[in-house]
Amino acid sequence: MRIHLLLTRTIWAVILCAAGVSLPIHAADKLIDFDNQIAPLLARHCLECHDGADPKGGLDLSEESLLTKGGESGAAVVAGDLAASVLWQRVVSGDMPPKEKLTADEEALLKSWILQGGKWGTGAIDPYRYSSEKRAGYDWWSLKPIGKPDLPAVPSEWSARESHPIDRFVLAKLAEHKLTPSATAEPRLLVRRLAFDLTGLPPTPEDIAAFEKSPTSEAYDALLAKYLNSTQYGERWARHWLDLARYGESQGFERDKLRTNSWPYRDWVIRSLNEDLPYDQFARLQIAGDLLKPNDADGITATGFLVAAPYDEVGHTQQSAAMRAVVRQDEMEDLVGTVGQTFLGLTVNCARCHDHKFDPITQAEYYQLASCLDGVRHGERKIMTDSIREQLAATRSKWQSTSEELTALETPVRERLLQERSQPGSRPAPLPIARWDFSKAEKDQPLNDQVGTLQGNARPGTKLKDGCLILDGKTGYLTSSPIPFKLRAKTLEAWVQLATLDQSGGGVIGVQTTDGNRFDSIVFAEREPKRWMAGSEGFVRSQSFGGPEESDAATRPVHLAVVYSDDGTITAYRDGQPYGNPYDSGDVTTFEPGSAQIVIGLRHGTDGGGNRLLKGSIGITQLYDRALSAEEVAASAGRTDFVSTAELIAALSPSERARRERLLADLAVLNVQLKQLQDSTVYACTPQAPGVTHLLKRGNPGTPGDAVAPRGLAAVSTLPSDFGLAPDAPDEARRAALANWIASCDNPLFARVIINRVWQHHFGAGLVDSPNDFGFNGIRPTHPELLDYLSGWFIENGWSLKKLHTLILTSETWKQSSRRNTENAVVDAGNQFLWRLTPHRLEAETLRDAMLSVSGQLNPQIGGPPYQDFRVFNFNSTFFEMFDPETPDAQRRTIYRTWVRSGRSSLLDALDCPDPSTTSPRRAITTTPVQSLSLLNNSFVLRMSDATAKRLESDAPAGIPARINRLFQLTYGRSPSNAEQLELSTFVEQHGLPALCRVVFNSNEFVYVE
Repeated sequence: MRIHLLLTRTIWAVILCAAGVSLPIHAADKLIDFDNQIAPLLARHCLECHDGADPKGGLDLSEESLLTKGGESGAAVVAGDLAASVLWQRVVSGDMPPKEKLTADEEALLKSWILQGGKWGTGAIDPYRYSSEKRAGYDWWSLKPIGKPDLPAVPSEWSARESHPIDRFVLAKLAEHKLTPSATAEPRLLVRRLAFDLTGLPPTPEDIAAFEKSPTSEAYDALLAKYLNSTQYGERWARHWLDLARYGESQGFERDKLRTNSWPYRDWVIRSLNEDLPYDQFARLQIAGDLLKPNDADGITATGFLVAAPYDEVGHTQQSAAMRAVVRQDEMEDLVGTVGQTFLGLTVNCARCHDHKFDPITQAEYYQLASCLDGVRHGERKIMTDSIREQLAATRSKWQSTSEELTALETPVRERLLQERSQPGSRPAPLPIARWDFSKAEKDQPLNDQVGTLQGNARPGTKLKDGCLILDGKTGYLTSSPIPFKLRAKTLEAWVQLATLDQSGGGVIGVQTTDGNRFDSIVFAEREPKRWMAGSEGFVRSQSFGGPEESDAATRPVHLAVVYSDDGTITAYRDGQPYGNPYDSGDVTTFEPGSAQIVIGLRHGTDGGGNRLLKGSIGITQLYDRALSAEEVAASAGRTDFVSTAELIAALSPSERARRERLLADLAVLNVQLKQLQDSTVYACTPQAPGVTHLLKRGNPGTPGDAVAPRGLAAVSTLPSDFGLAPDAPDEARRAALANWIASCDNPLFARVIINRVWQHHFGAGLVDSPNDFGFNGIRPTHPELLDYLSGWFIENGWSLKKLHTLILTSETWKQSSRRNTENAVVDAGNQFLWRLTPHRLEAETLRDAMLSVSGQLNPQIGGPPYQDFRVFNFNSTFFEMFDPETPDAQRRTIYRTWVRSGRSSLLDALDCPDPSTTSPRRAITTTPVQSLSLLNNSFVLRMSDATAKRLESDAPAGIPARINRLFQLTYGRSPSNAEQLELSTFVEQHGLPALCRVVFNSNEFVYVE
């Protein structure tokens, strides 16, 4: 037998040699396939060091010619000669690979290949083609085509659940890990879970009662369809998407300017989800909607996704071209990263400065994707959608009816008060303690006080003309001699005409210490463009009056007065009528005798530097040593037909006053909404002609390399990455090609990533627990076959998100109880194999919305301009002072809040609301004392507790037990136990119903969904 075997080998060797095949007689029987056996081995173990521009030891193993050439130590491989092959000698000696040695099978494979002649394969080894223990290759799980797995078998004891495909995959995995599924959740909890999942609002007690009475599959399906087809569904799920889009409504960075027209993008997302726009179209429009649907308002609006991020206005306008280039590249990294992570689950942005360290993405490919998006710029575009037209018409109609209602309320009272006055002129004008009436001043004479004894000193840049003091805005102002008496409460008054409304910071009249360090002054547009304010040192007594922008002070003189009361209240008037709203300054300045002076035309100081000088003309200025009443200000202004707000309010009944306050609040909100709707602009992509993109060496704009063409990623092997575009292709070709490449049904990442996101929001964690990273550093899928099954199903069902929700929410896996199983927890404490539904805490916005809903205060208005929970101040940058608004507009769902980046809500922040400056694929969940304190003491929670108590008194007039029962039904969806009823009745008797509402809002049963 031995002789026969040797002869057989010899015969085969002769035959193969005759056929031109070189095979030593001592080689192994089976021929080695280089491409499928040796190339992966070299790629995984060798090319990390022996490839590229500077391979170690001068040895490059990626190409046949370089392998043959060898390195510093000689030829790497000598055909058929192990002793002469340096590669083999270094391996067998244990020197290489330096960290992880080859296995015995791998050594045998390498040995056989050398003995068989070390033949090369079809071409150079692509180091990204093969995955290893250190990095992903083109064969990485997420880059493979979507498979079509068979439905797995289900153990017989769980056969009742085998009808649903999701359940079959989950049950098979549970069986594999010797886990048992949980029973179905009780009907009450199931309805609460379903309502919050799909709408973000608690279910009504009626919905729960109906399902508890008849918990059939038909009733469940009807309830699911009801929630899924409600407008609240889009509001709920749009919030998840806006987290990914890093949606904010201010610029961020140091200026943080407010964006008043970002909201149409938010509305577009809500509307698209409610209309079940196919997800592939949903994605395409956000990348290139303005190109795919030119001149279409929705197509333009959708590109708000591309520019939802912060914008470095200062960086883009600085003088240094080199620094501007750096800022632009930082912006492009954010854009490429957001697009790549949101739609593909790949951290493409990590390849900006070098090839990706862990995923098969080259630096050149990063710049190829950046080239696709190089035409994207931040800006505003004119639009007018049907939705905005409808909102505008409705808002105008509401404003008109509200205004008419207010007029009807006030007019009879005003007429009655005017009739009660004996004479129109019976109200005398108050007497000032100092006055400068420049119409009575004489040229070349000192400009002294015409009532008291103060002397005036006019600086160069002032002159008298047409009865006014003309101020040049450069050097001209007037100061008085020291005031010889103590001044605390006071009134500043002037008649002034501005040379231009485009100035800021100039003072009209003020009182200051003689060194100019402490002052009170009437100032124009220092913090708010075109608005009047009460200036003070360091703004310590300065707040916004909230008055309207000045519109005609450049064309006629206007009367201004600012009143400083003893209690710190500061009130402003314009033309004898209140300007905005008074405020409590918290401080009253006392000027001691001889320490202060009057200053006219200058905000404060002893010289005219900076923006403190006013440009315009002043007719009269007056100072009073007391706080004038509204009637006195009106009389001084010459308004005999004026009825002050104080007079009007005093003449109204309590119910009329409350009604008037509500109407005024409504009008204030409607005015803001009308302005925003009439602008008809949207913050969206305003494309510019893109340039030729170059690979930047080490990511440095100062060291450009070769030009690159707009392309996709070679790692997505199911699609051609070459778009056939030149480096100088126009924007419309680039972005459209990228959008179609990303959203292709042949792109395995696109479907897998969105399936995982939807799953995450239903179960608390995705099948891949790193939703923005499907690469090497991401988490491997717990149920890869299920992920592929759902991805294929999703594509086949027209990319319908609503169908996907229905499939998931009808599975027994999702319907499972959340109760803990000790035996299961030992094996799978994190519930990654889904043996129960993990309880989850309501997000910050959902919790706020739930309190609004329970209290009966929720304003159901959909879409339109957002409400603001801040006041705006401008001083070179924009500043936001947060407060808790009580207007009906602010009782809308939290998604309609204005999401400014530097103005954070204390309640929402405490509850882990993310920073809108960055993408948030998964929200952090913390448990801190601040959260409990916020839910007990925050002003919003206090208001909602009071409102809920009033609702309970109305809904359940029978008494405390009935009110407690109603509270439990609204918040928990159940009735209290006897013990709870007894204990809480005593609590309400001692502390009141609002206190109980606060306790319930802070309870786990309300805050968590089981």
